[in-house]
Amino acid sequence: MTSTLNRYQRIAPVYDLLDFPFEYGRYRKIRPLLFAGLSGLILDAGVGTGRNFPFYPRDSKVVGIDLSPAMLARATRRRPSAVAEVELRQMDVTHLDFPDRFFDAAVATFLFCVLPDELQVAALKEIGRVVKPGGSIRLLEYTRPRGWLRRAVTRIWEPWIGWAYGASFDRRTEEHIPEAGLRLCETRFVVDDLIKMISGCTVRNCRDSSPDATSIPPGKHLN
Repeated sequence: MTSTLNRYQRIAPVYDLLDFPFEYGRYRKIRPLLFAGLSGLILDAGVGTGRNFPFYPRDSKVVGIDLSPAMLARATRRRPSAVAEVELRQMDVTHLDFPDRFFDAAVATFLFCVLPDELQVAALKEIGRVVKPGGSIRLLEYTRPRGWLRRAVTRIWEPWIGWAYGASFDRRTEEHIPEAGLRLCETRFVVDDLIKMISGCTVRNCRDSSPDATSIPPGKHLN
């Protein structure tokens, strides 16, 4: 079985090319949602090739981590496009080399849809550990659509995205958030019924500064 590290070492040279139609047709419109209202020291978990760089808050400092040195090498070349100070580090999201309560907020863009279910709670716990009490944790993630046509299309795409990215439309990230000791503050679709923004935070003094965020109990969903 191909490991996540080996998969992204292999695909890094062509990652941006493969992602080009999705980046400009879909992702660039929704990346700013991750950062609306955030400031201070921000963790970008699974920074990849640095596609979030132009959307970082100008008054922030961002630490981007990724498991793959090849992906980080491409992010390094993209660093001039960043509008905030950026530090890049190779790191496993399930074993973060940061002290407790270090970051003001954390984001992840399509990280958890490539992270196997058995690692999701560990990753969420680690992110929660390094974010200050009440700090925002925001995720952009693919989900399995409910409409029959999009659902059929995802079935066709599934073998390819599984091989290329290790991705799945059926991750249970929302369910894992309370399991990791975090609070689910908001979840809403941002691209049809295909991509969701999931907002959580550490339980104590929980708040979310995204526009129109609604606090909801674990297990309830706003679509």
